[in-house]
Amino acid sequence: MSTERPPSEPAQLTPTSYLVLGLVAREGPSTPYDLKRHVAATIGHFWSFPHALLYKEPARLMGLGFLTEEREEGGRRRRLFSVTDAGRQALRDWLGHPARQPTELRDIALLQLFFADLEPATARLAIAQEQLAQHRAQLVEYEAGQRFEDANAKGITSRAIEHWRGVTLPMGLLYERAAVEFWGNVAAGVAAEDAAADRARAEDDGASIAATEASPTMNDEA
Repeated sequence: MSTERPPSEPAQLTPTSYLVLGLVAREGPSTPYDLKRHVAATIGHFWSFPHALLYKEPARLMGLGFLTEEREEGGRRRRLFSVTDAGRQALRDWLGHPARQPTELRDIALLQLFFADLEPATARLAIAQEQLAQHRAQLVEYEAGQRFEDANAKGITSRAIEHWRGVTLPMGLLYERAAVEFWGNVAAGVAAEDAAADRARAEDDGASIAATEASPTMNDEA
């Protein structure tokens, strides 16, 4: 059974609204679970948000007239959403106005690094090593995605919706490579500071020993 409502004006659309409209317009009729799967395998790598919204937003967009709903008569009675003409127009209007908001980078590890001087250098090293491990792992995944895209471009494999689309993958690769370089430099910086501190301590110890050996003893003075 299909349900369609006339579009409401004005409609309060959010980035999540456009994400849902774009996915349904591109991939065709989708359940909320389908949307979650698409996001996890593609744009979820660079656009993070509570996935629970993917189960709430389609119903809200249907209420605004931008999606229709078809519910299965039997079985799991899944809710299958399709985009309406009004939904396509809303998406078209949004794409026609390039974003002007500055890029936001909300990285908890960077916030920790900012305050890490309150603790010994080992705190900075632990933060850097953890981030290095995470970003290296993500880079490996992106590089595998790039190989998939390259193979697909040569007609070796067939495209699946679960894989990255080539227009956004290059940015993911650039970011992860930059992150690996950044956190690698942080870790190297801590190691360099430790080495310098060790040399300074050794020099101080050496100077202290030399001064002691050069100082006359009480017996010599006598």
